[in-house]
Amino acid sequence: MSSRRWKLTISQKIKSLSRSTAAHQAPGSNVTHQPRNLDPTQHPFAQSREYTRALNAVKLERMFAAPFVGQLGQGHVDGVYTLAKDPGSLQRLASGSGDGVVKIWDLTSREEVWQTRAHENIVKATCWTPDRKLLSCGGDRTVKVWDPYSAESKAPLLATYLGQAGFTSLSHHRSQSSFAASSASISIYDLNRPSSAPTQTLQWPTSTDTINAVSFNQIETSILASTALDRAVVLYDLRTSSALSKVVLRLASNALSWNPMEAFNFAVANEDHNIYIFDMRRLDRSLNVLKDHVAAVMDVDFSPTGEELVSASYDRTIRLWNRDRGHSRDIYHTKRMQRAFAVLYSPDNQYVISGSDDGNVRLWRANASSRSGVKSARQRQKREYDDALVRRYAHMPEVRRIKRHRHIPKRIKKAADIKGEELKSLKRKGENVRKHSKKGSMPRQSEREKMVLGIEK
Repeated sequence: MSSRRWKLTISQKIKSLSRSTAAHQAPGSNVTHQPRNLDPTQHPFAQSREYTRALNAVKLERMFAAPFVGQLGQGHVDGVYTLAKDPGSLQRLASGSGDGVVKIWDLTSREEVWQTRAHENIVKATCWTPDRKLLSCGGDRTVKVWDPYSAESKAPLLATYLGQAGFTSLSHHRSQSSFAASSASISIYDLNRPSSAPTQTLQWPTSTDTINAVSFNQIETSILASTALDRAVVLYDLRTSSALSKVVLRLASNALSWNPMEAFNFAVANEDHNIYIFDMRRLDRSLNVLKDHVAAVMDVDFSPTGEELVSASYDRTIRLWNRDRGHSRDIYHTKRMQRAFAVLYSPDNQYVISGSDDGNVRLWRANASSRSGVKSARQRQKREYDDALVRRYAHMPEVRRIKRHRHIPKRIKKAADIKGEELKSLKRKGENVRKHSKKGSMPRQSEREKMVLGIEK
């Protein structure tokens, strides 16, 4: 009898989780990501390692800090007193100098693309229109309209507006064809009516001093603000052709800039070395006081994000500020740069442009250690990780010291020390007077209220 072998086959279906290989890999890498046990008992020295990495990251940030990019072309023959960025382009910039010349620059190539002898003397202000025309004004009592984008070799003069006195500042409405020009009063002109008289004239009833800065609100477009030599900051409403309110400060203000993200907030550059941020709804106190400059602040500009400011000062430096902090986060200077009169943020928030008395227009990085160009995913991830570590350990003394340290010119350091001693002396004198005065006769004032002398409505 033949033996037979029977083979028993059992089939069983097993279900399992499966993930693609890409889920285990970092973007742009072929290295498989290994899972990590987040149990803190398994990583007893994680905080020490992170602190060391944060320290190294902040050191490398200061080592690679190189804010100065370069100057634009050959600059001007005379000092640069006004700058204007084209709202419709990231590349074009206008500058005006003391010899009456207006130039247009290409920020990509850093070369001059257009120039004209616009005025007989100093160019006080330049401004772009929404349809990319250029306005310029000067002490020769004229406002001129140019077309720098014209295909002709020499752009034609489109229109000329005459005034009763030399103009000091310009500002264009965001959407309408009207612009404001300041002198002893504010004149509103219509571009659709060339060479005509102003359609509106705005002035505080009791004020006769020269208005040195005027600016349209780019959100609440009917609101206009101005600063004058009588130390006043005045708000106007075009809908009623009247002034809304007036605040008088201790010293005059040289420039004014609206926050592009918050309709009610604006900053003024003051002669007392400080920058004051106000809310137009409450002018009896400032939102913040920015103090680090050791000379008059000549110009101020908000970043496109509304989170930071840049200022130019008579002390030959440029400072960058966070709007919520009272002291600057960075200071820019060069050995040859003279008194800075104009400064702007680029529309992409990556660069700062300055104009100074030495005739040069300079380009700076908004973040001193950043570099332009395409970065790999690994580089971006490393940068974000380092920034997060620096923020996490920013309170540590060594990290804070390295992050805040700056090499500043000896004259600035000495002037800051002298100013500090003077402020301490004034504070000490005030305390002594208060101590020997009748109780309640000299109430304490906040730093954000001291500069306000009075409000009129």
